[in-house]
Amino acid sequence: MKFSHFILAAAAASVFALAPAQIAGGQHAAAPLAKPAPVAPFSSTRISVKVEGSGPDVILIPGLTASRDMWRGTVAAIPGYRYHLVQVNGFAGHRAAGNASGPVVGPVAEEIARYIRHPRLSKPALIGHSMGGTLAMMVAARQPQSVGKVLVVDMLPQPAGLFGGTSTGLGALADSLAATPNGRRLIGALVGRFGADAPGKQSDPDVVAQATHDLARTNLGPELPKIVAPMTVLFASPGPKYPEHAGIVQNYRASYAGAKTAKLRPIPKSGHMIMFDQPARFHSEVKAFLAK
Repeated sequence: MKFSHFILAAAAASVFALAPAQIAGGQHAAAPLAKPAPVAPFSSTRISVKVEGSGPDVILIPGLTASRDMWRGTVAAIPGYRYHLVQVNGFAGHRAAGNASGPVVGPVAEEIARYIRHPRLSKPALIGHSMGGTLAMMVAARQPQSVGKVLVVDMLPQPAGLFGGTSTGLGALADSLAATPNGRRLIGALVGRFGADAPGKQSDPDVVAQATHDLARTNLGPELPKIVAPMTVLFASPGPKYPEHAGIVQNYRASYAGAKTAKLRPIPKSGHMIMFDQPARFHSEVKAFLAK
């Protein structure tokens, strides 16, 4: 064999000995990328969450004693979103679990904020009715960069104002009632009996009493300036023809004066449960809110 042929044969042998990745890229083969570890399901002793649909994230928070099923009409009427339906433990037949003792409202707000972080949702919209509105504002004020927009349904920053009282006055009454087991059960029984949501009767009276006590002591007015997300507030009104309408509007304007991003929208001919009293108008408002 000629020397030149020997060189060519040796070169060919060395090429065929290379791994395919070395031939293609001229480098050693990279190790295969490891699959990301699966995210553990969200677990909480205070809330549970069901996810339905697909699209931008929307967290729906029910009110005192209410079931997440109160949002079924909204979900059906406005498709195209990924809805996260929150249920507060101790309400609507769900066992109290972590809400069985101690404060309820503040810790539940913290759990909703944790849910947004696990796995991280990209600035979801928060929609809350009544106590759910309080929870939505708490999250938006205390975790302002995690929330995209907020819709509060028939709730004041100082919930006692819905009953014509103050956090000081009603808070003192709540304190005295909450001091005894009978007093706590009286609060729970009254809210469950007269609440607009039927599942209220299936709610744990101690959890209801504690949540009512928390709300009576809540005043988010000083925290409103911390909310940077656009906020819409829908509130019930008998309508402009009625003398009490002007007072209701003025009360909401004064209460939300510190919320620079808030837009107030009265819903006439409606009671507290706007989504049931005026469903077409409510769905129209929610659709417009989410589309912005």
